[in-house]
Amino acid sequence: MFFDIKHRAREGQSPSISRPSRAAAWLAETVRNGKHLLLLLMLCLSHTPEADADIVKPALVEISINTNGNYHIEVRTSIEALLTGINARYKNTTEAPTAEEYDRLRVMQADELMVAFTPFKQTFANEILLNFDGQPVPLTVTQVEIPEPGYTKVPRTSVITLEGRIARSVESITWYYPERFGDNAVRVRQVDEKNEKWHWSDWQWLRSDKPSEPFSLTEVFTRQSITSVVTSYMVAGFRHILPMGTDHILFILGIFLLSTRMRPLLWQVTMFTVAHTITLGLSTAGIIELPANIVEPLIALSIAYIGFENVFASTLHASRLFIVFGFGLLHGMGFASVLTEFGLPDDAFLTALISFNIGVEIGQLAVIALAFLAVGLWFSRKPWYRRVIIIPASLAIAMIGLYWTWDRIVL
Repeated sequence: MFFDIKHRAREGQSPSISRPSRAAAWLAETVRNGKHLLLLLMLCLSHTPEADADIVKPALVEISINTNGNYHIEVRTSIEALLTGINARYKNTTEAPTAEEYDRLRVMQADELMVAFTPFKQTFANEILLNFDGQPVPLTVTQVEIPEPGYTKVPRTSVITLEGRIARSVESITWYYPERFGDNAVRVRQVDEKNEKWHWSDWQWLRSDKPSEPFSLTEVFTRQSITSVVTSYMVAGFRHILPMGTDHILFILGIFLLSTRMRPLLWQVTMFTVAHTITLGLSTAGIIELPANIVEPLIALSIAYIGFENVFASTLHASRLFIVFGFGLLHGMGFASVLTEFGLPDDAFLTALISFNIGVEIGQLAVIALAFLAVGLWFSRKPWYRRVIIIPASLAIAMIGLYWTWDRIVL
């Protein structure tokens, strides 16, 4: 092109630019100024048919269940859409036959829209359903929060609150939001303000006029029956001995090995039980407290001591009962740390504590019964019983106790 311009100049002709070059120059000028492009964009947006439309959004529902016996439901939704029957059938409000009515409501002040919604409140409460363990409960709208119109190109979200009472025995709830009100997403929160506990469920997205799947309330809210408390804590106490309580099992075996007769064995077990019951109760009630880095090594030392005593003492002495009692106090603190982690219900504290302790005792008796069936029944009256069984087994118990002591202090 440059050669063509020079050639025309030599021939006395005025140089000209080809049509493509003119287009490129115009485009460059337009981009530099930006005015034409901006004007074109504004014109396109102003003529978009959905520019004044609100997108139909699902309602967001949060149900709070409090251990004080109250439930609190917040439904975040468009009251304008509720009053005009605009739901998920429409992508946006302009597609609905009631679009003009929606737009009229959308620009209303909050108090005006409240007046329009008031006759509909009871219909709203009657058509949604909340079931406790499958049984429907009546709902009452207690509060409606409507913001001022604001920017009318964005849907206005109002909050409808429903409240009531719920029994602590309820274990699950279900929620239904009618299709004509639109889609909705719902979740449930269990709240225990006194003990600062709460639990959020997952969201459930509900559409096609279907109710929710049951939401469990047993994580925080539901008060256990006495039977349930007794059973669950007895099982927890038993499991803390068998199979989980290796250190307590070795201590009980140490007591068993030196007692070839049932009466002295039962005396030792009784002293151990009384002692750990005392400290278990005091520790869980928060009256006494020792850190685990002290209690756990001392429990291990008690196991080592019982093992060595079995080796060096051929017969039982009265002092053995006091020693077992003292060590029982330590083991009770160990039981308490486990029970504290497991948790105790405020409304059934004593029942749960006693049940856990009974479970521990059953576990200890089970250890003694198994040891008696495996060894005592067959060999306790043999002349070699002490040399072949008591001393080797007690040495093994003592060595394990020493290792655990070192492990719990050093490692």
